[in-house]
Amino acid sequence: MSRFVELNLALILFLPWFAILGALFWLYPRRPRTPARQLFDAVSLMVSVCAFVLAVHWAHAHAGANYGAMWPQILATSLGYGVFLAMLALAWALRRHWLRRAYPHGD
Repeated sequence: MSRFVELNLALILFLPWFAILGALFWLYPRRPRTPARQLFDAVSLMVSVCAFVLAVHWAHAHAGANYGAMWPQILATSLGYGVFLAMLALAWALRRHWLRRAYPHGD
């Protein structure tokens, strides 16, 4: 396996699941759908994916090989997925707080 694929295997395998989570984050709640909201959502998704990639690369660089050849992949996948979910959850909470303050009575 090439080094590029090895470093990005977790991202390749998680892309379908990230697409589903990203679509749900983007679509709900349906309103208000302002340009500021769309920008916030797009930036949030990009930051989440970038944080995932950085966490995966960090884990690969720091995983000890004493636990076997698969350990770097296992650590990278677990850590990267947790970072992605944490970033998306943080963005969801910030967006929820922002929308409740900007639109207290809904749309």
